[in-house]
Order: sequence, then structure tokens, then C-alpha cells
Amino acid sequence: MAAYQAFKVDVQDAIAHVQINRPEKVNAMNADFWSEIREIFAWIEDTPAVRVVVLSGAGAHFSSGIDLMLLAQVGAQLGQDVGRNARTLKRKIEELQSSFNAVEQCSKPVLAAIQGYCLGGAIDLISACDMRYCSDDAQFAIKEIDVGMAADVGTLQRLPSIIGDGMMRELAYTGRTLVAEEAVRIGLVNRTYNDPAALLAGVFEIAHSIAQKSPLAIQGTKEMIRYARDHSVADGLNYIATWNAAMLQSEDLRVAMAAHMRKQQPEFKD
Repeated sequence: MAAYQAFKVDVQDAIAHVQINRPEKVNAMNADFWSEIREIFAWIEDTPAVRVVVLSGAGAHFSSGIDLMLLAQVGAQLGQDVGRNARTLKRKIEELQSSFNAVEQCSKPVLAAIQGYCLGGAIDLISACDMRYCSDDAQFAIKEIDVGMAADVGTLQRLPSIIGDGMMRELAYTGRTLVAEEAVRIGLVNRTYNDPAALLAGVFEIAHSIAQKSPLAIQGTKEMIRYARDHSVADGLNYIATWNAAMLQSEDLRVAMAAHMRKQQPEFKD
């Protein structure tokens, strides 16, 4: 496994712990962050022994969002006419979007464990995860509106299916801070924990439970949920019928049925 500048990655019991590792900078998302997260999730996708991902932030906070130094670097690339500046900016935005697309499109479930600040670009990131959990000190805000821009890396596209359109609009238009209690009430996070240590312990317990299931069934379930979000019910039903026409022939189904009959814990191949 490669060494990373913005992340720390460990694997244990089929769970990859991907930790943003810039606590001295409140885990701000610098240039290394955006390139390395694509590399990390490509590696996870290609590693059968990894079945679940836990995404967290080192230190007191999950992430304060995009690093202002990165924005300054992008600004330094401008200075041409409007058309060429627009082309440069569009390419950079699409590059950043691809980083969080890699998280969403990963076939393994991604569980976000959030403590302290989760601001701006960090909301884009957790919106691309399968599930979100937080400690009682967590604070969430779509901060882009306060710096005169619209969020452009996935929040406005993914968050409505998580918390609903009206609440997403309120948070995006006002930039107000959302605390843990309200976050769980509106469905942004599944549950809260007393402190960051309890948070990680609880999220890893859930991850272990998922890792024990058939990886083929988990992958199929994630793929169907993601597909259904963007397609009609009829399209979704057709896709799952086609998918399961193959997947129901896997040995995982026989292993699961036999273990159930014997009241044993099934063991599945990677």
C-alpha cells in the first residue's frame, strides 16, 4: 500500500479505515487530498479483501472543507479572457467532482464517522458516502454560500435524496450550522455517539457486521440503491432482475442458506 500525504489507510478484518490525516490544518482538503482520494478508492475497488470502508478525520475535527491555498492556486491559473478562464475552471471543478464520484461509485459500502467540524467540501464528501454517523460535538454547514459561490462538488445533487429538497435548500441558502441533534433528526446522520472514541467504536461495529455478509450481495444491493435514485421504478426493477439472473447463481446463496439451516455464521469468499 502506498504512503499518502493527506491520508492514513489501514486494513483490518476486511475493513479499510481511510482517515484524513491533516489535523494540524483541521483536515482541510489540499491538492494531495483530491488526487490521493481517487487513488485510494481505486485501490479499494481493486482489492477483493476489502469489503467495507470507514472514512474518518484525524484529530478534533472531520474536515473544515477545501483548503484556501488550493483555491488561491486555482486563481493563479486565471488571467486570460473569459472563455479560457471558464474552460480552466470547468476542468478543475470536474477534476474535483471525480474525487467524490470515486467514493460514491465504489462498490464497497462507505461509512463516514464525523466529529467536530464538517464544513463546505466535507459536506460534499459525506454526501457521497453510504451512511453517516457523528459524535455529539459535530457541526455541519454548507459554507459555500458565505464565500459567494454555489457548492459544486456534489452537495446540491446528492443531499436532496438524503435529507429532502426543502431542508437542503434551507441549509444551502443560509449556510447555517447544523448540530448533531438536528442532523440525526433530519436524516443526515443515522445516529450519534457521546464522543469520538465511542463514534469510531460504534461505526466499526456496524462495518464488521456488513463485512460478514456476502460481498456479492452487498455490492448488488449498493448498485441497485444507487441506480434507483436516478431512474424510474420500472427501470430499477428491470435492472435488478437482470443483475440477479446472474448473481442468484453464485455459491454465496448456497453458503448463506446452509448456514441459516445450521444456525451458523456463514463465511463467504472475497
